[in-house]
Amino acid sequence: MSLHRLPALRLVPAGARRLLALAFIGVALVAFAPPIVRAAADEAPDALVKRVTGEVLALIKSDARIQAGDQARIREVIETRLTPYFDFERMTALAAGRGWRQATPEQKKVLAGQFKTLLVRTYSGALNQYRDQTIKYLPLRSDAGATDVTVRTQVEQPGQAPVQIDYSMEKTASGWKAYDVVVGGVSLVTNYRDEFNAEIQRGGIDGLIKALEAKNGGAGAK
Repeated sequence: MSLHRLPALRLVPAGARRLLALAFIGVALVAFAPPIVRAAADEAPDALVKRVTGEVLALIKSDARIQAGDQARIREVIETRLTPYFDFERMTALAAGRGWRQATPEQKKVLAGQFKTLLVRTYSGALNQYRDQTIKYLPLRSDAGATDVTVRTQVEQPGQAPVQIDYSMEKTASGWKAYDVVVGGVSLVTNYRDEFNAEIQRGGIDGLIKALEAKNGGAGAK
């Protein structure tokens, strides 16, 4: 199957895809907090996730344009608030696998931008579907001074089984950043690996970039 026909997260049930959209968008809402309480570089990763996922749920419930399904508004929120809190280059490297090492610096930049656009466009459609979910935050298991951790959460929904969402996070000079989200055991980035590798085998890195551009409807990536 070529990438331009790839269904979003084909291995994940529809309900989990909606939860993954929430997880993917969750850390973006830190930018809506007043500057005095924004995350410091030394804020614990589990505290960061807990605070901002609460903020995104509050926004979903209060923003009339999101409630009305305004996709332009949803993409605006994601595009302007998400990027600083996800490491899209590392996410793309994980998805591209060995092919990433074949890419030039310019190709890597374009590829990461197109993958970001793909993720934003794919998951923005689910943002306005959240209403009554609650988040349970599991104890952080990490050594003191760890710079790569997994923040584990559990999303509880009325009448449905809980869904585990794990954030893979890395500490950088500007604070913690997520480089993968795993929903019910399925990784966001590795879900794309087979299709990415198939496109690279057919047309190299440029072929993968073209496939992503087609999937994104020719949308440019910054």
